[in-house]
Amino acid sequence: MRPQPGEVLHFSEDPTITVFRPHVAATAQQAEAYVWAVDDARAPDYWFPRQCPRALAWTVPGTSASDRDRILGPGGGERVHAIEYGWMQRFLGVELFAYRFSAAAFRPFGEPVSHAFVATEPVEPLGPAQPVGDLLQLHRDAGIQLRVLDNLWEFWDAVITSTLGFSGIRLRNARARPDQP
Repeated sequence: MRPQPGEVLHFSEDPTITVFRPHVAATAQQAEAYVWAVDDARAPDYWFPRQCPRALAWTVPGTSASDRDRILGPGGGERVHAIEYGWMQRFLGVELFAYRFSAAAFRPFGEPVSHAFVATEPVEPLGPAQPVGDLLQLHRDAGIQLRVLDNLWEFWDAVITSTLGFSGIRLRNARARPDQP
């Protein structure tokens, strides 16, 4: 599930939203209220149940061959997503929907590289929510490795000290670090 040219997407488990109103999330690091969306490049980051913790890594122009081999592995493609075993049943069973918006209502968000798009006024989707479908198949079709780990932290620590691009989403919902109670 990807946006068409001139569109951005918002993923949700609720297919009944008709107007998206800016709000400040409980975990927000900024005070301004936003409606959040993503472009084609970041859409796969959200092919998960909303609360599912995930560690994502991908190659960027400065990725070293050794980091690529160490993190992605031989034949590993360009991208890997990791979740924990405890989330696998939810991942396989979630009913996820995508809302399409005109990109004109949004502006890039994130420095130094945009990782999302935000609107500061209420926005209406271009149509009804669309079922995203089989999340495992989406990953496969996109050539994204999906790893299922007992605990995300060792992988996350390796990713953030590498030359790969990365994102960690909902990591507060991950299991505790093995070295912490």
